[in-house]
Amino acid sequence: MAQDLFHYDKMVERALRSVIRDALVRAAQEGLKSAHHFYIGFATKAPGVAIPARLVERYPDEMTIVLQHQFWDLDVGDEQFSVLLSFDKQAERLTIPFAAIRSFADPSVEFALAFAEPAAPPSNETALPAPTTKPVKLEAVPKEEKGQVVTLDSFRKR
Repeated sequence: MAQDLFHYDKMVERALRSVIRDALVRAAQEGLKSAHHFYIGFATKAPGVAIPARLVERYPDEMTIVLQHQFWDLDVGDEQFSVLLSFDKQAERLTIPFAAIRSFADPSVEFALAFAEPAAPPSNETALPAPTTKPVKLEAVPKEEKGQVVTLDSFRKR
């Protein structure tokens, strides 16, 4: 098989991450309509992630945030987003690069994306690994209490 010099796997990954960005832009501009809400899982130690040290200590590898009822000041840029969330009744700003996202779900419409690892920073290498990004479908989402941090592992098909 010929070498993929176009790097289609990276094109697909960028396109899927842009879906997340577009959804967040709409939420920032219009608010969350109907029953829409987002679960966003990300690597806490990925480059560019800015979260309080106590959260990194509590979630050393991955953390999932929920954007539903109580989030403020959602700001979406080209490469990252930031949001103000409450943890133990204390407001904290989180900044998360899109490349750090491992999972995204909108359970209200059974839509989810899963990424095996955070995206690697752009490089000039010619050989890239095979794609590991694939859309997945949620089967059922249990009701969670407000402010609870959950992981999406139970929703991933293996």
